[in-house]
Amino acid sequence: MKKTLLIAAAVSGTFAMTAAHAQSSVTLYGTLDAGLVFANNEGGHQNWQQSSGALTDSVFGLRGNEDLGGGLHAVFRLESAINVNNGATFYNNSLFGRQAYVGLSSDQYGTITLGRQFDSMVDYLSPLAMTGVDGLDGGNNLAAHPFDNDNLGSTFSINNAVKYTSLDYNGLQFGGLYGFSNQAGGFGNNRAYSLGASYKNGPLNFAAGYMELNNAPGGNTTGAVAQGTTNSAITASTHREFGAGLNYAFGPATVGFVWTHTQLEDISNVTLDGESQAVAGGTNLRLDNFELNGRYALTPALSLNGAYTFTDGHETGTANSSSPKWQQGTLEADYSLSKRTDVYVEGVYQHVNGGSGAFANAAINTLTPSSTDTQVAATVGLRTRF
Repeated sequence: MKKTLLIAAAVSGTFAMTAAHAQSSVTLYGTLDAGLVFANNEGGHQNWQQSSGALTDSVFGLRGNEDLGGGLHAVFRLESAINVNNGATFYNNSLFGRQAYVGLSSDQYGTITLGRQFDSMVDYLSPLAMTGVDGLDGGNNLAAHPFDNDNLGSTFSINNAVKYTSLDYNGLQFGGLYGFSNQAGGFGNNRAYSLGASYKNGPLNFAAGYMELNNAPGGNTTGAVAQGTTNSAITASTHREFGAGLNYAFGPATVGFVWTHTQLEDISNVTLDGESQAVAGGTNLRLDNFELNGRYALTPALSLNGAYTFTDGHETGTANSSSPKWQQGTLEADYSLSKRTDVYVEGVYQHVNGGSGAFANAAINTLTPSSTDTQVAATVGLRTRF
């Protein structure tokens, strides 16, 4: 009898462990994007270079979900951005510098996560832009608005962040984030907060977002935004951005419009392709980005993507006063070799006029600035996902 009970208990334990294992999951995923880029002018010279992430950031990551019962789940994500050219990590040599968070998800109330995360502009509005993280064909770094001033290209993530994401209520979803300064006696020194929402109904997709950084980095290297050349293109005492956009799909085509407004107060420097350019103290910059984009599927495997962005800028300060205006056009052809792998070819043109200092020369995102007011780039590459 005792032997029978022991066998039954062992079998029950085995089934219990199997059931528990079945209710938990850990997924390895990633994207690798590599190719060749030609720029007609980088610092006064033509340049051919091998690229990593010309369109989509090359990343790998782990995400997990454990069923705790009663509709409650433990969730986590660890995500690293890497340079395919040399294998190095992208964010200040941080292994999981893109995202690193843990949290609880409820089937009834939504999800709360803590760690390094994207802000609401990236979560909700970015997917509607050509440069977006989940935008046309998975994002496009070269198509970012000047300096990626609105962070729709996810140039930086937010440290020390608590984020709430709602459930999907018949297409409506919303959320918010707060990034702590983590500084004793300096609660507002390098902090961040953000709000956003999206609505999807059939072919229509609408989204809006808001994000503000206070005194970032502001000498506080452990705050919401990490200090370093690859984390924030513009360092300012206040960085405020908001915007809205919509996409509409009909047949094989999708058209969209995105508007964002960025306010930068007391800029100290501008970083372009790893090169820091000092800006006179007291400089302020206002930027309005107007993007019209579209996608057309010629066949199930071949698509054409394009965008035109006009950026209206106003610079004021003790040293300079100017009204830089950027015009940028992007055209891409993408061919899917399979569900996971595609090849692409793209051209980008940018022209700026009316600017001064760091805002006088054309500078396509991820490239070294031109020595003139115009820059042209072309790329061909291969991208695979796993």
